[in-house]
Amino acid sequence: MKTRFFKNIALFGGLAASLLVSSCTGDLDRTPFIEVTSATVYNNPAAYKQAAAKLYAGLALTGQEGPAGKPDLGGIDEGFSSYLRQYWQLQELPTDEAVIAWGDAGLPEMNTMQWSSNNPFVRGLYNRIFYQIAACNEYIREASDAKLSSRGITGTNLTDVKYLRTEARFLRALSYWHALDTFGGNVPFVTEADAIGSTLPKQTNASALFNYIETELKAIEPDMMDARKNEYARADKAAVWMLLAKLYLNAEAAGVGAKYADAATYAKKVIDAGYSLEAKYTNLFRTDNNNSKEIIFPVAFDGVHTKTWGGMTFLVHAPVGGSMSAASFGIDGGWGGLRTTKAFVSLFADPSGKTDTRAMFYTDGQKLEIEDLTQFSNGYAISKWKNISSTGAQGSDIVHPDTDFPMFRLADAYLIYAEAAARGAGDRTLALQYVNALRTRAYGNTNGNITAAQLTADFILDERARELYWEGSRRTDLIRFNKYTSATYVWPWKGGVKDGKSVSDFLKVYPIPSTDLTANPNLKQNTGY
Repeated sequence: MKTRFFKNIALFGGLAASLLVSSCTGDLDRTPFIEVTSATVYNNPAAYKQAAAKLYAGLALTGQEGPAGKPDLGGIDEGFSSYLRQYWQLQELPTDEAVIAWGDAGLPEMNTMQWSSNNPFVRGLYNRIFYQIAACNEYIREASDAKLSSRGITGTNLTDVKYLRTEARFLRALSYWHALDTFGGNVPFVTEADAIGSTLPKQTNASALFNYIETELKAIEPDMMDARKNEYARADKAAVWMLLAKLYLNAEAAGVGAKYADAATYAKKVIDAGYSLEAKYTNLFRTDNNNSKEIIFPVAFDGVHTKTWGGMTFLVHAPVGGSMSAASFGIDGGWGGLRTTKAFVSLFADPSGKTDTRAMFYTDGQKLEIEDLTQFSNGYAISKWKNISSTGAQGSDIVHPDTDFPMFRLADAYLIYAEAAARGAGDRTLALQYVNALRTRAYGNTNGNITAAQLTADFILDERARELYWEGSRRTDLIRFNKYTSATYVWPWKGGVKDGKSVSDFLKVYPIPSTDLTANPNLKQNTGY
């Protein structure tokens, strides 16, 4: 079973809850579920791997039982509290790529870019990010050289735990990068060096947090497992390089200056690490995508061992509705929520009639125009994610999918390098080869290939949308190109009007939740909120 690494995590979730109550935020409303201490948990070397599984599962699962029961976080519906679900929603719903029909309090405002510091979905991601950081901090403390020595961890066990400790540092850096990108870096900052509960966390800033993430990733790089050598769904050197490439690609947008040459350098490291493009694009989004040599770092799911109402359960069920056959998606029924806008559909328009197979639109009974955001029939549906295999076999469970989420994959590295080259950093000839490799896969031949003159930064933005849509990068990409808030690009319901309009620049970052501002007087709100 592909996710066996993530099976036995309930005990460690209880430990995390009991040890992290005074970590980074003041409003997480956690309750310890199990009477355990670090001394009892870590008395066996095998416990370190099981505890590390909880860290990885923190990107996928929501509590100790699954799909619901004993949640990690209080004050929010457990299904809504999923890290991946909340991150995806905040990255996709305020863009041209996705709208959602549901009227849950705070959710419609994500489509219209009218959220406030009281928005429960903004708060949900914020709390999940800092729960994850706190869990990583605690693991790193318990895996210190001194504690490993005092517990008699030696030999192969010691080597294994040191790899896991380094991976915990990677996962923490990943969450801090999400905090930098979504909240502008003006967030509480705590590491394993800060004693639990000693003081309220201080607030950092974009420049300082960027420098920390960069320094931390470079520090752990030599100690990570080599690319493609680690256990499935665990991070390795290539995951570190990919995160550095994404950090550098967005450095200018984060206010720390252009670092496109660095982005190209680390994207090239990934490209040269032995990964290869999946022959068929759709196979990247099926239940057996764990076999793909394109995926660098996934968030792993399976219908038996990682049950959640967030994650891939959300991404497979929510886009299915209307006349769509749930059985063809390998599920028991659709939730009638997610669709896309005509602005995104138009990115696939080709006057010559050439067909891009990445355009997976379901149009039967669906209108291109979105007159009413609450009606599933308004907006084309998308059939990208399925709970079936590349050979058509249904997943192991018709409710909870086996499909993994490809957080990092080779195609993204190609496009990072290409964008850097289009901006003057990198080999344009090589960049053109990378882009045309993706387009050859998309078209099934070279009919869709572009020329050197067509390789512009704006072309790459559109190509990123065509290649990576619904994979959680669109908001970040639009911000980098100054098209997220400005009038240079609008889409239906941007700013709360049917045809779209510009919005205030302060919306490029989300607000610090009002609950955390109240709990921690060290924090100041982001400008504009």
